[in-house]
Amino acid sequence: MSDKSKELFASIKLVNDRLNFEGLVEGNKPVSIDYTPPLGDNLGYTSLELLLMSISSCLGTALLTFLRKMGKTIGSFEIESHGIRRQEHPTGFSKINLHITVASPDVTDLDMKKIIQLSEETYCPVFAMVKGNVDTETTFELKR
Repeated sequence: MSDKSKELFASIKLVNDRLNFEGLVEGNKPVSIDYTPPLGDNLGYTSLELLLMSISSCLGTALLTFLRKMGKTIGSFEIESHGIRRQEHPTGFSKINLHITVASPDVTDLDMKKIIQLSEETYCPVFAMVKGNVDTETTFELKR
């Protein structure tokens, strides 16, 4: 097991006089993180946008790993995520909807149901951290 799988280190650094940060994990390109006006300048992703991308990419990684191990042909793969925010503070997500679209000639509905459940329950750490705190719904669509 590599050190990266045991511990992760990230940093953010303020880059203007408002709320624009540069986020960095060693070995990767920096990411611009900001907040919406009037507090920020909308110069980067918000923290909640990054969370949506994080849960989507984590689930996508698990699903694609399983599909490829099953020998399935993947033409295209996409996850659209939609977060619904609470109106009271803290205004985090009350619900996250994830919609997966897979173009494949040989992936079945049963394949997807099995690996989504397995990924959400066991293999996606970001999903596991959100589960129980946020209502989540995952749907999928298969295209031939």
